[in-house]
Amino acid sequence: MHKGPAEADALASALKRRLRDQAAVDVAVAPPFVSLPAVAARLQHTGIQLAAQNLHWEASGAFTGEISGEMLRQVGCAWVIVGHSERRHVFGETEEAVQKKVRAAFRSGLLPILCVGETLEERDAGRAEEVVVRQVVSALDGLPADQAGTVTLAYEPVWAIGTGRTATPELAQDMHAVIRAVLGRLYPEWVGRDARILYGGSVKPGNAAALLAQPDIDGALVGGASLDAESFAAIVEAAA
Repeated sequence: MHKGPAEADALASALKRRLRDQAAVDVAVAPPFVSLPAVAARLQHTGIQLAAQNLHWEASGAFTGEISGEMLRQVGCAWVIVGHSERRHVFGETEEAVQKKVRAAFRSGLLPILCVGETLEERDAGRAEEVVVRQVVSALDGLPADQAGTVTLAYEPVWAIGTGRTATPELAQDMHAVIRAVLGRLYPEWVGRDARILYGGSVKPGNAAALLAQPDIDGALVGGASLDAESFAAIVEAAA
């Protein structure tokens, strides 16, 4: 919940200048709903794509305060974040709701960025892998391979979000390898092999290169550092 239309437009303009010559990696930004039209207009023809932070699982109806995937498509979104840790832990979003939202994204022509991750309590109890595997299996349950292969997964250990604590590159790599192996068990081998799995959890210019150098970490879901054009651009450059 940062940056209304004017501020978001200014940030998008700065990113447009800063990333003008950057074609080596895929970049998307996810402003708040009210800022989507302004950012969409500013980033037109730049190659920087537009994502939404959430969606409802119905196309329309009496759901005051919600927004549908169809509406997001109309303002230019190509992607939508589903199951972000704050949606799960602040707003009580269940695994059933996350599963329905993944399907709603596809129905709307959006590509989901599916977030999974454990809390500090779950990690300290030795249940981190169990929790993440359960979240992946639940969210993708019944999804055909051709759709599963286009889901971007984002591993975000809840204890490392906004805390300044970051999973070590080795720890993050271990969980990414687990997620890739789960996909390989659920689907044909190519789904796990080709899956795009991002790391999210206090990613900054200073740690991005080490994280992204890991074999199973394909990119980053950037939080606070994305609110500053220079910091975000530096992470993009580390990915490149």
